[in-house]
Amino acid sequence: MNNAEVAFLPEHDHSRCITQALQDAAELCRGRQQRLTPVRELVLKLIWQSHKPLGAYDILPALAEAGFNSAPPTVYRALDFLQEQGLVHRIASLNAFIGCSHPEHHCNNSFLICTRCHSAVELESEAVSKAIKASANAVGFSVLSEMLEVAGICPNCQQEDNTL
Repeated sequence: MNNAEVAFLPEHDHSRCITQALQDAAELCRGRQQRLTPVRELVLKLIWQSHKPLGAYDILPALAEAGFNSAPPTVYRALDFLQEQGLVHRIASLNAFIGCSHPEHHCNNSFLICTRCHSAVELESEAVSKAIKASANAVGFSVLSEMLEVAGICPNCQQEDNTL
């Protein structure tokens, strides 16, 4: 079962997701000799609290509540750091961020985004990545990075539709 299947399950243990993401981030930052400051850690935790991408302005109130500077530059600096370290991804169509489930290696940045509940998950598919690269190579294009955003309806929202 891949991350997309797990994240969309109703019995998904989200607190375990958050704990693992924070442990991975701390270990990764230690290994790279980078500082996971309290603000950066809080921003990462907030992003992982659901599988719904968050914008910078969604994060500001929680920073203020925790006693941190809640000015937009504070959030943007934290998000920039987390993105540079591969701990979060920016979903361009939503201008929002989601946690990376495998920050230790380069991701292909493919996402499934539910248009109803706004949950999103990273899609890990070697076949999709290979197809993009093969299609690009066929026209002489060299792929440097990929960003694929697929809009649709998640299993939970589909099930709700069937119960109406």
